[in-house]
Amino acid sequence: MRAARLIRMVLLLQSRPSMTAGELARELEVSERTVARDVLSLSEAGVPVYADRGRAGGYRLIGGYRTRLTGLGRSEAEALFLSGVPSALREMGLADAASVARLKVSAALLPELRDAASGAAQRFHLDAPAWYQEPETPALLPAVADAVWDDRRLTVRYLRKDREVVRELEPYGLVLKAGVWYLAARASGGRPAAPSGPGAPQGAPPPGESRRTAGFRVYRVDRFTSVEAAGADGADEPAEPPEGAGGSAGAAPPPVRTGGLFRRDEEFDLPAFWAERAQEFARSLLREEVVLRLSPQGVRQLPYVTERSAAREAIATALAAGRPDEQGRLTVALAVESAEVAYSQLLALGPEGEVLAPSGLRERFAAAARRTAALYAAPAEEGAPAGVR
Repeated sequence: MRAARLIRMVLLLQSRPSMTAGELARELEVSERTVARDVLSLSEAGVPVYADRGRAGGYRLIGGYRTRLTGLGRSEAEALFLSGVPSALREMGLADAASVARLKVSAALLPELRDAASGAAQRFHLDAPAWYQEPETPALLPAVADAVWDDRRLTVRYLRKDREVVRELEPYGLVLKAGVWYLAARASGGRPAAPSGPGAPQGAPPPGESRRTAGFRVYRVDRFTSVEAAGADGADEPAEPPEGAGGSAGAAPPPVRTGGLFRRDEEFDLPAFWAERAQEFARSLLREEVVLRLSPQGVRQLPYVTERSAAREAIATALAAGRPDEQGRLTVALAVESAEVAYSQLLALGPEGEVLAPSGLRERFAAAARRTAALYAAPAEEGAPAGVR
């Protein structure tokens, strides 16, 4: 820990003309007394750190000294590629590795280029959580992230509805979506069984899944109640192929366990997997259908008040089937989660959308329109507070 801090101190001093004890203490998250002791240790090790006395004094490297400790370690290189998401780095316990990696890159740059990192950081920033939500970091996230980095199996307990379930997982990747952490993992032991119906090819994935994503599931990290990483000891243990998987040349080989580690499926693509599952999840929620008649403005507004892909698909299907009517209104069949959700969402269209079916939902909108009209029947002055016009 102290060795890493000393390296960070040298790299900080190399990247700037000089730094005060207070500045170094803030960067290294230690006391000024610790900074003074570390400077003494560096001097004894032959690093030419010079202390300028006085109010404007500080520490600096002399004699054009440059450290050769600029080669990135594996964890530092991996963290560097995530440094555009600082909150995610902190939550996964990688902030220190990313800080050292950035300092090493800065130290390797020409002096006139060393402001590039701060310049970029002051111009571009990613704020992942959604509005009006206070993100909470799952307590077990660092342990899960360590297992993802190491390709190490996990035994997890997690809440599933009203009960706790235990699973042994091969953790492939973490996804941060709107402030919520998800783990993409495969149940330890291999791929799911192939379908056994007539004409089903051996080794084919189950219906609704591609070969690339078969057997993988998504778990919310904040629902884990305990996480235990597999130990490093133990002999290599080949996983038994799932029953019914067959042994044809077309079937994918089962993963191999090496002690507590697992061999990653090189065909697995985390961004593609997440995009596929996110789309499937969104579609799975849309179980009902609403028929609408939309004005041109309503057509433009619809993707912004309901599920965007469903709205665009409904509009495209309606346009392919025919043109808008003589009033310019387009009739669409929109997939929705439920009549209740559709009611709350489609109210935002106001007079730009008319619900045609189902009849119960149309009646609710008609009642809402009558109540709204009654609110505006009286002149505004009668109900307005004093001074408001």
